[in-house]
Amino acid sequence: MEIFGIDIGGSGIKGALVDTETGELASERVRILTPQPSKPEAIVETAVEIVESHGWEGPVGCGFPAVMKEGVIQTAANIDKSNVGFDLRRAMEARLEGPVHTVNDGDAAGMAEMKWGAGKGMSGVVFMVTLGTGLGTSLFVDGKLVPNTELGHIEIRGKDAEERATDRARKKKSMSWPKYGKRLDEYLRRIEALLWPDLIILGGGISKKSEKFLDTLSTRAEVAIAKMHNEAGIAGAALAGIEAKETADTR
Repeated sequence: MEIFGIDIGGSGIKGALVDTETGELASERVRILTPQPSKPEAIVETAVEIVESHGWEGPVGCGFPAVMKEGVIQTAANIDKSNVGFDLRRAMEARLEGPVHTVNDGDAAGMAEMKWGAGKGMSGVVFMVTLGTGLGTSLFVDGKLVPNTELGHIEIRGKDAEERATDRARKKKSMSWPKYGKRLDEYLRRIEALLWPDLIILGGGISKKSEKFLDTLSTRAEVAIAKMHNEAGIAGAALAGIEAKETADTR
């Protein structure tokens, strides 16, 4: 079954058709820069443009960088504050005239890794962090998602963890790879003290360069590199879109 997946981020919005049996993209991936300022109406317009560029008229799953409750945006860390309280699902459905399901973007990436990637078949506690503009996180217990964890915002040395351990922070502060690795390790060790995961999955574009910092990590848990890479958010959003299809089928 094919579902359209959209991954909305602080810097870019990307989407494609996804084969939800294999996790592979079934169409060309389209990416457009996130509008600045990232007002909700502008974000919706860009997301709709991506869907319509494929001529798609079916169910859509949409990952968004915020806590999501029944389609409504609850937080705004790396997007304009005006998004808080905006009903993204209803706005997308009105524009696309079809079913849409929304999900936290970190959860979407984790869902993809648990179904097709580094977490496939894993039981116990699995923690995934997507290293990018922010720290997107997802938590699974025996394969079941604990939604909207937002653990990228825990405090470390008096600062939001996102200010210290993201790829954006690394670039902004021109950190060497060993220095970045130590900061990431400090973050992961703090997570371990709270959750005691059995597996930690590192995702995001920077995970492709893991050989530059992996040997600086000292976690008790096994660390695995995400296999879905930049397609995780889109593929996971498409998984969420299955719920939109099921909802539409019962209407």
